[in-house]
Amino acid sequence: MKELVNLAGPTIKIIERPIPEPAEGQVLIKAVVAGTNPKDWKLPDFAPGYPFEDDSMMGRSKRGLNQGDDIAGIVENVGTGVLEFKPGDRVAAFHEIATPGGSYAEYAIAWSYTIFHLPPTTSFEEGATIPLAGLTAVVALFDQLKLPLPWIPATESVPLIVYGASTAVGSFAIKLAQLCNIHPIIGIAGNGVPFVETLINKSKGDVVFDYRGGVAETVKNIKSYLGGTNKRVVKHAIDAAIVEQSAQVLREVVPEGGNVNFLFPNEFDVSPATKTLTNVSAAHNAYEQRRVACSGASSKGFESRQGQCCQIRRADLSKSRSCHRIWE
Repeated sequence: MKELVNLAGPTIKIIERPIPEPAEGQVLIKAVVAGTNPKDWKLPDFAPGYPFEDDSMMGRSKRGLNQGDDIAGIVENVGTGVLEFKPGDRVAAFHEIATPGGSYAEYAIAWSYTIFHLPPTTSFEEGATIPLAGLTAVVALFDQLKLPLPWIPATESVPLIVYGASTAVGSFAIKLAQLCNIHPIIGIAGNGVPFVETLINKSKGDVVFDYRGGVAETVKNIKSYLGGTNKRVVKHAIDAAIVEQSAQVLREVVPEGGNVNFLFPNEFDVSPATKTLTNVSAAHNAYEQRRVACSGASSKGFESRQGQCCQIRRADLSKSRSCHRIWE
């Protein structure tokens, strides 16, 4: 099969490689569409400065690696112990980062607990946008923030702030929160406010605020909405923007005992709230309970959606400096 290897630059090369065999618990997928993420060029671009030639993520990236992790395609074969999937199934999957069998190839490998069936209403193009961003939201909501799971939805008010609500991870967090009856959702966005309006449920108290008014205005809006310090309190927040302004806002509105979860390491201070970090690789490098949560949340959250799950737009790749024409 043909496989694309990402190198520093960013540059690429295409090689011939045998079709991989799925190990126990793995699934071989004939790739139809592969999604891309910023890490796909960042890891190989940063890797040359890594001082070691080891088998770490950076070490493998330094030598050249298929960095694709978002897969949408058709099940070709399954390893022993896999019962949920069979050849011919339409699926999307999250490949384990920096391991063999990435999605930039004709065939890819994924663990069964990070695979979900694609509903007939979801295209392969749409499916390929879900895995990494969607599972990042899963880890943030259910592992880091310890929020109610889709199969045990909330029975009382659980206010949640999603800063960067129109981003890929932010929008998935809102969609998953809806399935868990987590309300009110307080979305914070800029140009994406109209899009976020389509995701929230105003009848359950959800609201979206525009951060472009500045820190003081955003804090005022949130506190006014909550009704003051003696009324509703927000103890759960996701920061998908990860900028100084977002940290300043969350520091003012999330009290001691609250949890502000960031999607990337940073030096921002959100005290007196607790600061936590989400790393999507935790979906793989984790204990069994977390894997079960990822599997269940993926199937319940992503398979159950009807209609279009993401915004897909055609673009002229010939005008993009970062794109390469691989196959004619």
